[in-house]
Amino acid sequence: MKSSRDVALTDLEPGVEQMRDEVVDGLMQRRKTISSKYFYDLRGSQLFDRICELDEYYPTRTELGIMRDSIDEIAELTGPSCLLIEFGSGSSLKTRILLDHLKEVAAYVPVDISKAHLLASAKEVNADYPTLEVLPVCADFTAQFEVPECDRPIEKRLLYFPGSTIGNLQPDKAVDLLRNAVETCGPDGGMLIGVDLKKDAAILERAYDDAAGVTAAFNKNVLVRLNRELGADFDVDQFQHEAIYNDEKGRIEMHLRSRRAQVVRVGGTEISFEAGETIHTENSHKYSISEFAALASAAGFTVDRVWTDAKRWFSVQYLSVD
Repeated sequence: MKSSRDVALTDLEPGVEQMRDEVVDGLMQRRKTISSKYFYDLRGSQLFDRICELDEYYPTRTELGIMRDSIDEIAELTGPSCLLIEFGSGSSLKTRILLDHLKEVAAYVPVDISKAHLLASAKEVNADYPTLEVLPVCADFTAQFEVPECDRPIEKRLLYFPGSTIGNLQPDKAVDLLRNAVETCGPDGGMLIGVDLKKDAAILERAYDDAAGVTAAFNKNVLVRLNRELGADFDVDQFQHEAIYNDEKGRIEMHLRSRRAQVVRVGGTEISFEAGETIHTENSHKYSISEFAALASAAGFTVDRVWTDAKRWFSVQYLSVD
């Protein structure tokens, strides 16, 4: 019988008060918003896992294919005895390709904002890789935090950021995150990042508005969460999921459109909606290779290697600290 280490959680989960203040502030703006980080309670994380399996949602299977095809080069660039840190670890599906091929990984630090999902995934990795130290961190990875120390000596830090989650951030905020990533990686470290590439708008809109309605349920689940955790009174059925491609800004935008005029209470604050008014819940920016290289350079990274699929729909990029 194989044995495994205990999983020790570092809990930096944002508190309910912070969540309430951020949500209310966003909903009081002229153009109402809710941060996409609040999608990821346990149910939201489970729905996103289902999205990743949909025919219309190309990013996950395309990125997995690139990773499998390029893993020998990735392992050579990384070298032995790395501390593997993953932002937005989710189910750690793609991470297993790294764990199976990188040489003598010192420890694995999955970072996610959904505590229950994070712990469940960390325990699965812990069971499947019994000699690996797994150090989960529940945190908002867009803010700086201390990376836990591991038992084994490390040669470098490799920060893994798959799924093109970088696209959820406005370009200036993406540069801020990448600057934080430079600090996390350290002077000899590297970053392996998934970056979705620009393509036909119809392909993008299908990917974010699937025929089975899973993405719609994922989008609306944020309102279910606010009702449960903040005592809000959203009538979820009175909001409609929309996903549109904004060509000018090069991004998919997800919205929840109010079907009628209504008043919603969140944390004791009344928020009025006009019929047809939307809550902007997520962006997913798409980049050209050169556009993303400019972002990386502004943050202090150099793009060492870019791998793409045959259609050039998606890229996996290896960045080194300047």
